[in-house]
Amino acid sequence: MRTLLAVLFGATSAFGDFSISSTDQSVKIMSGEVFVTEFRTDSKVPYLYPLSAPQGTNLSRHWPMENDVPEEERDHPHHRGCWLSHGAVNGYDFWAWTGGKDARIIHRSTENATAAKNHATFTVLLDWVAEKKTLLEEKRGYAVEDLDTDTRMIDVTSTLKAVSGDVLFGDTKEGFFAFRMDRSLRLKGPLAKGGMLDSHGRKDGQCWGKKSSWVAFHGPDDQGKPAVIAMMDHPQNLRHETWWHARDYGLLAANPFGIHDFEAKKDKTLGNHVLKNGESLVFRYRLVLHRGEPDEKRIDSWWKGFSK
Repeated sequence: MRTLLAVLFGATSAFGDFSISSTDQSVKIMSGEVFVTEFRTDSKVPYLYPLSAPQGTNLSRHWPMENDVPEEERDHPHHRGCWLSHGAVNGYDFWAWTGGKDARIIHRSTENATAAKNHATFTVLLDWVAEKKTLLEEKRGYAVEDLDTDTRMIDVTSTLKAVSGDVLFGDTKEGFFAFRMDRSLRLKGPLAKGGMLDSHGRKDGQCWGKKSSWVAFHGPDDQGKPAVIAMMDHPQNLRHETWWHARDYGLLAANPFGIHDFEAKKDKTLGNHVLKNGESLVFRYRLVLHRGEPDEKRIDSWWKGFSK
């Protein structure tokens, strides 16, 4: 698998129009002969892996999808590529799967998988199931587009509907829309050479637990080329600007629910949100993968385009 990815992401690979293929278990997007990403369902929570900027190498964490990558740390096995889940949904942990209860997000079907030129879209229908009971039905849309020869964006729109009574999203830092960086983009680790910045000019460790419209990791990819990964919160999302679970070991997560953790409050219910039975809640996020140096004005322009 490692060799295959190296070939697919190699600088000499041929780029071309996007194509998309889907099965009961996955959705694969290609750009010519180059592997763009895959929606995978081989875990308790579905995720995208691998992820790269155009003409670049994979920028997301390799393990546990691959076991032979040098200096790859084997912590947090639930951190896989790009995913969406939460650690307290009616008391069930869909994030790290703790508590001895079987909480998982089940892929029901894929709809409207289409591709043309430099973009592809698809929609998945998902069930948030705990102890054989469906708490939430989710309709999640993905849109992948190459903005230019160095910049790829992935838009994710999640509509969550409570279907078996009210659903309580609990106050915890363990959530919500997340990405785990490759080794060199991290701030901590044997190969770490990365940095962080946010929409308010904060840097590195100052970004954790703060509210902002976007946060970006930046640093060299595994070929030594500069890269940027920016995650963006939409103005229509719950509690925008959101809080960020942005960790030096390479985790980046937008989280509107973890108020007491992020703001060090004693009241552990401040971030709670109740979704009434039959009602829906929509979240929109953008992930931008760029091959180049970090530029705050450019990142902010990407966010402004997304916010419209």
